[in-house]
Amino acid sequence: MKTVAVGTKNEAKVAAVRAVFAAPSWRLVPLDVPSGVSAQPLSDEETRLGAMNRAKRALDAAGAEIGIGLEGGVMRIDGQWWLCNWGALADRSGLVLTAAGARLALPPEIGAGLEAGRELGDVMEEYTGRRNIRTNEGAVGVLTNGRIKRSAMFSHIVGLLAGQYEFFCQNGPFTV
Repeated sequence: MKTVAVGTKNEAKVAAVRAVFAAPSWRLVPLDVPSGVSAQPLSDEETRLGAMNRAKRALDAAGAEIGIGLEGGVMRIDGQWWLCNWGALADRSGLVLTAAGARLALPPEIGAGLEAGRELGDVMEEYTGRRNIRTNEGAVGVLTNGRIKRSAMFSHIVGLLAGQYEFFCQNGPFTV
């Protein structure tokens, strides 16, 4: 049995990894590791870096074969705030793969909260009157009326990472 370390204990993210790296072949080890970026990443670059940091730190902390980092953030394009999300996979050979997921425009009221320096999860809770959005449906679940949940959004990214990893394991080294 191989071990995949997940750089978070957030259930939506852990469920995403569990959906792709299923038992009995894989044992999942969720760990609280720091992202090394802002609590609310404000760009694709910062969100991607947070995912990479989580993957590497989880890998090292657990002594696993693979480390997975998932990070949600926001980015601004032409004055509009957008939801963004990134994932990273690191292995013992030093390979680090990254992939991004869905983009979704955020309502101006949400953007105003971000501009005031607040985290998306807190702004979404105030906006909706619901609790624990970041560990449940996420902003994407709220804004798609439940059609796409946060775990499904991140499962897509983990699937991209796993597929890349399998390809590179079968076809030799490649610099990403």
